[in-house]
Amino acid sequence: MAAGGFCKLPNGTVVVALNLPSPAADGPGGVRVLVHALNRARALTRLRNLGLRSVYLRGNAAPPTPDEITAVLHHPDGLIWRTAPVAGAAGGGDLVQELWHPIRALLRRPAAQA
Repeated sequence: MAAGGFCKLPNGTVVVALNLPSPAADGPGGVRVLVHALNRARALTRLRNLGLRSVYLRGNAAPPTPDEITAVLHHPDGLIWRTAPVAGAAGGGDLVQELWHPIRALLRRPAAQA
């Protein structure tokens, strides 16, 4: 089950944050995905429509931080990701500097080799 949470904004919309396992086998341990939508159900539907079928939000254990909310609100798609910080890692300064990526960069598949 993915850790995640949500935050309801003053205008009634929500920002949903989810920690998901990396789709690449040799990729990092996981990714943090942020979605801006009218409600939680629509946020999860946006992810499911992209092929992430088994995405569920149960509880509010890891809500988005104010910096994450700002990042997703300023992105035109309202759907971004970056490498999830490793729980219990000392320092963790490398991941703080990583920029947010559009979701299409995560779901892009490498070209098949002939």
